[in-house]
Amino acid sequence: MMQLKKMIYAWISKNFMGGCSNYNDLVVRKSCRSKEQARDVFAAANFPHAQGLIFLNPFKAIKFAKEVGFPLVIKPNVSGFSRGSYFPIENHKELWRAILLAKLWWPYTVVEQYLQGNNYRVVVANGQIMSVLQRYAPFVTGDGQASISELIDRENSIREEMNLYPCISPLQKGQQTLTFLAKKAYNLATVPQLNEQVLLFYRISLAPGGVVEVIDKETIPEVNQRLFKDVLKRFDANILGIDVIMEKGITTDYQQQKCIFLEVNSRPYLKMHAFPRYGQAEDLSIYFKQLEELNIQQKDTY
Repeated sequence: MMQLKKMIYAWISKNFMGGCSNYNDLVVRKSCRSKEQARDVFAAANFPHAQGLIFLNPFKAIKFAKEVGFPLVIKPNVSGFSRGSYFPIENHKELWRAILLAKLWWPYTVVEQYLQGNNYRVVVANGQIMSVLQRYAPFVTGDGQASISELIDRENSIREEMNLYPCISPLQKGQQTLTFLAKKAYNLATVPQLNEQVLLFYRISLAPGGVVEVIDKETIPEVNQRLFKDVLKRFDANILGIDVIMEKGITTDYQQQKCIFLEVNSRPYLKMHAFPRYGQAEDLSIYFKQLEELNIQQKDTY
């Protein structure tokens, strides 16, 4: 079993970790590989995190749903870039489907309470807040005249002019988008109202066309900054990409709102920080210089 896991991890690294940083030693990277490991650390440190559990038997997730109710999130215990994640799950039919699909990625699966809020990637390096991004699922904003198809073309042209490709992906018009729009009785010919924001897919990820916005680190309260730095210390890491959802936003004290940590990334995808759709890309060279000077044990061992 251990040898099989090593083979799977090596395959994931080769095929899905392109563009990801590598500034933590093997011990730290091993401690961050699964959602379960992160949840255990969050719980021990009393960091805010979603109520949930890791399961192999699907009926444990069904029982959890009956106890805590919907909406829920289903995601593989080991994955990246939101692959295999499904949310918000509103009923048992959606739950069963999400469980089966998530298990195609990894046999052990996470079920958690779902929080609607602002989604952030906070990168902490060497005890400092390196960069903060707000992440958005793919969407278009209506002008009362153009169809969704036309809005997609318009947005993709803007992304091309901004030279965001290939880091940021274009919005899609395929079956995935059509199926998602149909849930709201929309299609590509639908003309959204002025300023109406139309989601094209639920997943907050770059692959289906999601985008990021740079958040000014100076606007983040000290209490929130200390919390993120404490997470880094708990994992004894040089750098972490911390995924967190905050109901009111990162500029509000986390103690004054609903807030949940989702996971930590020991090899955060730093490339996207140079390709924001909104906001100005930061000069992070000083942080990279500090990280490059570190003596990292077993850097090339996965």
